[in-house]
Amino acid sequence: MKTKILKIDLNAPSNLTIKYASSVIQKGGLVAFPTETVYGLGANALDSKAVAKIFKVKRRPMDNPLIVHIAKFEELDKLVKIIPSKAKLLIKKFWPGPLTLVFLKKKDVPKEVTAGSKTIAIRMPANKFALELIRSAGVPIAAPSANLAGKPSSTTATHVMGDFNGKIDLIIDGGQTDIGVESTVLDLTENVPIILRPGAVTKEMLEKVIGKVRTLNKNKNGNVKSPGLKYKHYAPEAEMILITGDMNEIVNKTKSLIDFYKKQNKKIGIMTSVETKKSYNAEHTILSVGSRKDLKIVARNLFLTLREFDRLGVEVILAECFPETKIGYAIQNRLKKAASRIY
Repeated sequence: MKTKILKIDLNAPSNLTIKYASSVIQKGGLVAFPTETVYGLGANALDSKAVAKIFKVKRRPMDNPLIVHIAKFEELDKLVKIIPSKAKLLIKKFWPGPLTLVFLKKKDVPKEVTAGSKTIAIRMPANKFALELIRSAGVPIAAPSANLAGKPSSTTATHVMGDFNGKIDLIIDGGQTDIGVESTVLDLTENVPIILRPGAVTKEMLEKVIGKVRTLNKNKNGNVKSPGLKYKHYAPEAEMILITGDMNEIVNKTKSLIDFYKKQNKKIGIMTSVETKKSYNAEHTILSVGSRKDLKIVARNLFLTLREFDRLGVEVILAECFPETKIGYAIQNRLKKAASRIY
């Protein structure tokens, strides 16, 4: 298969490009496209065969559900049994945006989308091209992150090309995504809503709108309601060690590990903040994800940096932790899931 790659201006995407991409979706093909969070790998959510292609090319376990993207509020009625009052409040506040809501699904939704679960995860992306694509296609689009299962999510079209060139129909190049980590997933089927996956819409932001919200303490077995709960995610090719503690502890622990791996002749990558970057010897591959004072930039650069370490061929990554405040909670969630071990 030859993959077509089309570059777009996100502020003014071409109608011809939108129509072409939507025709690929309508014909049962796969389109990788930018959203405000990460790139998605999309197919017609109502076409079981098209959805099955997503699992095949991603090498994704079939019991790992997908998120469905919509462009009109009216589409919810076709997909979910009931829209709780809390959902209506959240939709009014956060849609379009990086918030996925979990509902009880209608029986017509293909089981492939929900991994056999009775629930369905839905969001309305804020990215202009993504919204126009869904509207033009005339169907909801199932779209997990556009990366091979287990690898860091794609935040540029170059990442997508590396994983899927020659395997999918179309890649839309809209540049680097804004947020850099996947959407928050909130389960509304419980009495007290549960954050299944943290993202840019934080617990504090949600509670200002609907009151008490819980966080998921541990992963579940069997059917799950959201991606990211059951399998290792976001991991680079290299062994990755997450370094914890305050900044002094992080620097001291990292230097100790550098000495250890240097004796083994390992090619070392160090993922730092701006504040600690100068603490290490330039003979190693040192990449900063941003300042600890601006965690939004850190989130935007997180997967980009992990992918860059892979490109540079490092064998071990020493990655510092970040404060678990606001979007920092999502950053730490991704780092912990990507890490081989935590030190």
